[in-house]
This record gives sequence, structure tokens and C-alpha cells, in this order.
Amino acid sequence: MSVSGKTVIIAGATSAAGLAVAHALIASGASVVATGRSAERLAPLADAGAQTEIADATSFEEMTALAARLGPVDGVLPLVGGWRGGGGLAGQSDDDLAALLPAFAAVRATSRAFDAALRASEAGRFAVVSSTAVARPLAGGANYASVKAASETWARAVAQGFAKAARDAGAPLRAASVVFRAKGALEPELLASAVVGMWESPAEEINDRMIELAP
Repeated sequence: MSVSGKTVIIAGATSAAGLAVAHALIASGASVVATGRSAERLAPLADAGAQTEIADATSFEEMTALAARLGPVDGVLPLVGGWRGGGGLAGQSDDDLAALLPAFAAVRATSRAFDAALRASEAGRFAVVSSTAVARPLAGGANYASVKAASETWARAVAQGFAKAARDAGAPLRAASVVFRAKGALEPELLASAVVGMWESPAEEINDRMIELAP
């Protein structure tokens, strides 16, 4: 199997990681749909060959409308992110938490909006980007680790939903939900390679799997 010929959504794609993933997918023969809230920031993705859509990845309504317009989809990767922290436990402010929560909102919105399309695909893939901080949270990053833990939990619930749907239908598992854990700062090229690699393994081998991004 490969990602060639597949349609992959990168939701919240205007970061360096989004551009790297788009380049890798397109080079591997995939069609990429990149979303963001700014046409200007989406321009490099359009130049790379992606179809661009102005849409808020944290909005279930906007993601549902996008899913209806696009039709068949084989992969979804929400990339809304960022880091806020420091100052020990006392420094974990409500403002910092509020700034981090859109990442979790994007995971929820995209997974729900594209659930049916991914289950209908011959090789549906959903993935979130997390951090090894979830396994060893620090006081100065408690807000960040908590939001990442919530995203991991949601992605694992998506994996269970894929498995249950296949069992109930008496069909082989074709969709998989994966968690990528970065150690420290996210390295775009490592993520890009890992995303392309999701289609190189059968769904039953990677569904509900945590994969550490390491050189």
C-alpha cells in the first residue's frame, strides 16, 4: 500500500510542519487539501500543489461543510498547535490554557466531521501530533501536557470507533487512528515522513498506536 492516489486533509496547515507534510504527500502522489483561516498564509501550500480551503479547523460546522463539499477522503491530520508554558505550576495561567485549547478543539472537530468518510475509505487514516510530555509532564508545562493528553485520549477513542464499526459490519479494519509523539520541538521533516508512512502498513497494525517521532 501507499499514499499515492489518496486524498488527505491537513487541517490548520499553515505552519512549517503543515508545509513539510504537504510537500511529502504531494511528492508521494497524494492529493492534498490544506485548510487555514488566512488566504495569505495558505499561499505557500497552494504553490506546493495543494488545494487550499479557507476554513476554521476548530469549528465542527465548518469542517462538516468542508467534508460535504469534498466527498471521499482518505486521511485527516489536524495540525492546530503551539506551546505556552513556563513558570512552574503557579505559572499555568488560564490565558495560556485558553490559547492551547484550540488544538484539542481541532482534533474533535475534524475527527467528527470526517468520521464517515474515513470509515468508507479503503485506507482511512486519522492522526494527531502529541508530545512525550504526556508521559512525563512537568509543572511548567502542565497546561500543554494536559491538552496533549486530551488529544491522545480522543484519538484513541477514534481508533476504538473504527475497530467497532468494522466488527459490527463484519468487515476487515480499513481505517486507523494514530498518535505521533514528538520529543521536544516538532521536527517537520520527521512528521512528514511518518505521515506518508501511515499508508504503508495495514490498518490493524497501526490503529490505536503511539509512534514516537525520532530520527
